[in-house]
Amino acid sequence: EVRLVESGGGSVQPGGSLRLSCVVSGFAITNYVMSWVRQAPGKGLERVSDIASGGTTTYSADSVKGRFIISRDNAKNSIYLQMNNLSTEDTAVYYCAVGVRQRDRVTYDYRGQGTQVTVSS
Repeated sequence: EVRLVESGGGSVQPGGSLRLSCVVSGFAITNYVMSWVRQAPGKGLERVSDIASGGTTTYSADSVKGRFIISRDNAKNSIYLQMNNLSTEDTAVYYCAVGVRQRDRVTYDYRGQGTQVTVSS
């Protein structure tokens, strides 16, 4: 059974930081591009960042460039998202996912249950 379990979300003031983690079971992430996606209240799913199997960031949304850093530890079958200088516009449920594609909308093969990030003063 494939499972992706996110953690690390919470409430933070603007300008603050959070680090999200995602532990994967049911398959080895070694050969897969892994992703973080998010869904803000009342909005569709937004692709945030992708990371290739070797650790190269292959996609970063313009809205998070220079602030969010995606990373992975294949030995721990885990990925991470370091989020810095958070703004209220980053408030969303964050999901780790595999098999993400983006055409008219973002789709994926598997994703976790999500972790809530709330940025407010």
